[in-house]
Amino acid sequence: MGEVWQATDPVLQRTVAVKVLLPSLLSDAEFISRFRTEARLMAALRHPGIVQVHDYGADALVDDVRRDFLVMEYIEGVSLGKHVAAAGALGVAETLSIVAQAAEALDVAHRAGIVHRDVKPNNLLVRPDGTIVLVDFGVARSVDTTSITNPNMIVGSPQYMAPEQVTGEPVTAATDIHALGSVAFCCLTGRSPFAADNAVQVIARLLHGGPPAFPAAVPDAVARLVLRALDPDPARRFPTAAAFAAAARALASAPDTGVALSAPPPADPDATPRLTAAPPHVPAPPSGAPTPQNGLAPHGAPWSGPGVGSPVSGAPVFPMADAAPAAALSARAGRRNRMLAVAGAAALVLGVTTVAGVIVLQPSAERSTATTTAAGRGDADGPDDAGSGAPASTSAGPSASAASPTASGSPAAAPSGSQPAATQPAAAPPTASTGVSEEPVETESPTRRPTTAPATNPYSATQVCGSGYRVVDSAALKKSDGTLVGTVYLLYQASGGRNCVLTLKRTAIGSKTAATAFLQVQGKTRATDSGSFAYYAGPVRAAAAKTCVKWGGSTGGATYASPYEHCG
Repeated sequence: MGEVWQATDPVLQRTVAVKVLLPSLLSDAEFISRFRTEARLMAALRHPGIVQVHDYGADALVDDVRRDFLVMEYIEGVSLGKHVAAAGALGVAETLSIVAQAAEALDVAHRAGIVHRDVKPNNLLVRPDGTIVLVDFGVARSVDTTSITNPNMIVGSPQYMAPEQVTGEPVTAATDIHALGSVAFCCLTGRSPFAADNAVQVIARLLHGGPPAFPAAVPDAVARLVLRALDPDPARRFPTAAAFAAAARALASAPDTGVALSAPPPADPDATPRLTAAPPHVPAPPSGAPTPQNGLAPHGAPWSGPGVGSPVSGAPVFPMADAAPAAALSARAGRRNRMLAVAGAAALVLGVTTVAGVIVLQPSAERSTATTTAAGRGDADGPDDAGSGAPASTSAGPSASAASPTASGSPAAAPSGSQPAATQPAAAPPTASTGVSEEPVETESPTRRPTTAPATNPYSATQVCGSGYRVVDSAALKKSDGTLVGTVYLLYQASGGRNCVLTLKRTAIGSKTAATAFLQVQGKTRATDSGSFAYYAGPVRAAAAKTCVKWGGSTGGATYASPYEHCG
């Protein structure tokens, strides 16, 4: 709902970030009220993980236009959305550090009675030293105030919403914990947990889908940590953000965080209590392995964790809450069915209402000490917001009360006081989308744990590698007697210039047997995924635009390795 400018405070001689409302919202009383609420809420918070507010001005006259403005701490760094997009996915240790830092910042807000309501990768900034800063309280709400939001509107970013946000139930600190769980899933997998093509599908998966599935490389204890935060029932999540942070830090310090997923379950069944009954409103899955849908667990899967053995001794376990009584589950199921009936209608306004969470940072040129002028359009952090395009060039020059910021260089390119942006010329004003964009990272593999071994492999190469990939080559893996035991696939994503390799098993499907997949970009180190897998090895991804690659894999005693090829 605002533009954020990099500016210079001429009195204190410091770089600041100045946020102003978009010109199109200057006559909207609700957005003005929300903007002023953001300033008040942020000013009440003091924590190194929360962007600091320096000043606020109301009705400043700039170029014959009255504007409200917010002067904030300038954060040098990149959004977590961009950071994940660049890496494809983050490691367990880095993810746990991010979760712990963000949760500690949220705990400060929660103890002050403030719920952020829009925690997502683009609202977390990563400093060069790896520290995390929470920004953009534009849709935050104080528990002590009456909501200024139209009761028929859904506020937030759909792919990182909690079920209670979508269904209009009370929003609490547990809502932010769910959102941070979604952020953690995105860090580990490169995609949001309920990603879909449009808002209706996102809502359907959020309310009725099973738990999202993790790549094989994610340890069980880490998966359980994230899944507890993502529990549909707020009462079953971590009781506080501080508890979530403590659990993440404890897990990060465990010597065996990276324990293999094949570790046997504990002898004591109470060691890792799970919800064993599927929600009654979801039909039981058919026999055989169901076809996964963009990485979600099969419909009807218990919402109770990753469904695998717990880690070996030493790794802390974060169990889900005890199973709810059948009557409670039935009541909850009925409530959800009613909620889904209105989800489609509610989704129609998502494209408009989620604009409230969009902050675009825009280039600036030299002006007088009291004003800044847009010289171009900053890069959006990523399309996880509907209507997240940058605005066209405008004049926007807030005057910062006692210390008016002066334009100096380009504006930041991320929400609420972020890093300098690219200075591409502005093209056209943005248009709000009524759909839901994907987080700008690659889709990770589907669930790896169907409950019954199928006769044929239920996964395809494009499912595993993710959105935008197409098969460019493949090699059959055959034993000496001609038996087909697997297929190695090479895929390419034109939009990102990335290759993906995986080995799909054709025999012993559903049973863990040795398999490998590798990808080597010419001039770089080979990347390999190897181990015991039930369905496939990989995916192994690497940027390889206009670069030769070697690729291959093995399973069932057959191996394939290519020469350098596919150089264009």
